[in-house]
Amino acid sequence: MNIKRNTVQRQIILGAVKNSRAHQTVEEVYAEIKKTHPNISKATVYRNLHQLSESGEIRQILIQDDPERYDRNPVWHYHFKCKTCGTIYDVAIDYLETVNETVRQKYDFQIDEHDIIFKGACQICQKNNKKI
Repeated sequence: MNIKRNTVQRQIILGAVKNSRAHQTVEEVYAEIKKTHPNISKATVYRNLHQLSESGEIRQILIQDDPERYDRNPVWHYHFKCKTCGTIYDVAIDYLETVNETVRQKYDFQIDEHDIIFKGACQICQKNNKKI
């Protein structure tokens, strides 16, 4: 019985991430789910988010000095973080597999993956800054 309940909870949590266009934190996912499922615990949400990212159904995003976030798109891709408003955007460019090989050749490291976070000002903040 417990397994079934966890499966239902897992599907609710996966649905919350998949239905969001934002790169949500654990707190944001929890707050969204709590609206319709008030008995779910934050620990359940946290545990399931980690399991879903480990299984490759969603992607965990780690950015220095930011809480961990979750992306509905599990395919490797890059992100941009606006330093003004804090919004995180997907960057739709091809995943650069050659970067792994370049680093491997230069340093003789075994490279499994890489992640790049671009930082700067988003279009909205650039426009707002010009109005000041």
